[in-house]
Amino acid sequence: MHRDDIVEYSLLAGAHSEEHGKAVRKKIWFVFWLMLCVTIIEVGMGMKFSRIPEAKIFLIITFIAFTILKAGYIVMSFMHLGDEVKTFTYSVLIPFIMFILYLIFICVTEANYNYNMIQMFG
Repeated sequence: MHRDDIVEYSLLAGAHSEEHGKAVRKKIWFVFWLMLCVTIIEVGMGMKFSRIPEAKIFLIITFIAFTILKAGYIVMSFMHLGDEVKTFTYSVLIPFIMFILYLIFICVTEANYNYNMIQMFG
């Protein structure tokens, strides 16, 4: 049985205009240059501050924060989460943020536990 009310999506493939294509390409290049700049800043910070022992924890926290921010920006831009209703956006982001905080908590507590065990028995 053939139905005429079903949309044939392959016929709509050429529905985007040239202006829309230019806007998409502009957005892609903007994200590329933004991520490149942030990565260059990260590499520069690593080169400059990696030899300073007091700056190690600062570098680790900064790199983790930049990585999370870059991942979030890519998700918001290319996975179109930024275009969704705010309630849906929060229902996706809040569990993700809580999971990341949980992982950081586990890493910190395990590091402290291991350090204490080494001091006690080592």
